[in-house]
Amino acid sequence: MIRSRRPQPSKASAENSRPETDSASASASRSEKFRPRPEQANPARELAVRVLLRVLAGEAYAASALDSALQAARLPGRDSGLATHIVYGSLRYAPLLQSLLTPMLSEETHPKVRALLLAGAFEKLILGTPAHAVVSEYVNLARAARFAPPALVNAVLRRVALPPETEETRTALPAWLIDVYRAAYGDHAPVVMADLLTPQPLWLSLSEAGERLLEEEGSEVFPGPNSVRRVALARPLRESAAYVQGEAQPINPASLACVDALGDVSSMPVLDLAGGMGIKAAMLAARGADVTSVDVMPHKHDAARTNLERLGLRAKFITHDLTMPLDVLSAPLVLLDAPCTGSGTLRSHPEIKLRLTPQAVTQMAALQARMLPHAAAAVEPGGVLVYSVCSVMPQEGREVIGAFLDAHPEFVPEPVPDLRLPTVPAGAGVLTVPEDGIDGFFIARLRRLS
Repeated sequence: MIRSRRPQPSKASAENSRPETDSASASASRSEKFRPRPEQANPARELAVRVLLRVLAGEAYAASALDSALQAARLPGRDSGLATHIVYGSLRYAPLLQSLLTPMLSEETHPKVRALLLAGAFEKLILGTPAHAVVSEYVNLARAARFAPPALVNAVLRRVALPPETEETRTALPAWLIDVYRAAYGDHAPVVMADLLTPQPLWLSLSEAGERLLEEEGSEVFPGPNSVRRVALARPLRESAAYVQGEAQPINPASLACVDALGDVSSMPVLDLAGGMGIKAAMLAARGADVTSVDVMPHKHDAARTNLERLGLRAKFITHDLTMPLDVLSAPLVLLDAPCTGSGTLRSHPEIKLRLTPQAVTQMAALQARMLPHAAAAVEPGGVLVYSVCSVMPQEGREVIGAFLDAHPEFVPEPVPDLRLPTVPAGAGVLTVPEDGIDGFFIARLRRLS
């Protein structure tokens, strides 16, 4: 409680669709001068397509791109909600939708066209917006914002339809990733994969004052696991009194569980390694720890300091590449929340499924295996090391820890404390179950022998 990280879309090979596309585009160009001036494009849909274009190009993650766009546009709440729903929904279902759209497009189809059609297909096939309304809205958007040839948009969105259901179409996941989730969660995997397609709730760590301030503004606060609250906001989070006054911090319950795995940190020196934006550092400081956060990117320290100042908390920051030894740092408690593929966060970061490959998993596991011994060397004799990744991949979790323990007999695994959220065993650690808005994290707790 606060205070008191894509596979390329397949290319078109259906020559039969190209003549229709080219002919329709030419016809549209000849008749454009005779059309009445188009209605103004729906601002929510236009914003959503622009954000999708950036995300699909690999220029940004959805959360940051959408947040920046919404702040700049200052859309009314209803439009902001629609844009958010289109962006995240289109990305969650993108593997399915792209497989339906690609055969109707040529290899040279512009990314703007693909982004617009992805959003339109999501609304028609998944969101259930009436087909005639989808076609009308996106044809108008294509014309008004000059995103795409209107005739092409009209033809594709009228024709696109759902295929017969398979496990891949039902989960909007590639077969290899389905196998990963099956191996990780067994009989529970179908429920987990279905839940990954649902909207991500807002999770907040709140003080009593923060909870009261939110409710006074009309927000709804619901209980959640390990003291994190599920919140339905009445106004944007950054404009809420609870956030401005430092009484609220966004954090997923599974992310907070990594801090919980350290046990009691009050008055204890703690190293927060690969600390990133300092969210876990803030949670540790709020519990009374003397925190030193280490990351390779200095700009992340700046963001962390700003956030800690908002919360009325303090921590020390060191810039260091954790693939190199930490010669001068040691502590009785060390948390390494290592960089990873993010495969346990597909609900909140659905674009990851478009970029994730088995090769990327192998590369990330190799990086983690280089960092872990240096983190371990910073643990004082008798101390505790918690290793975590927001990934469900065995290579990044149990295999990294298994290989480390084989090479380092001075460390022994300990049971992870009760995290107060659902978990399944995973080698020397546990996996949190990514259901009901909880992310999938691997967490292991190791003790250094005296």
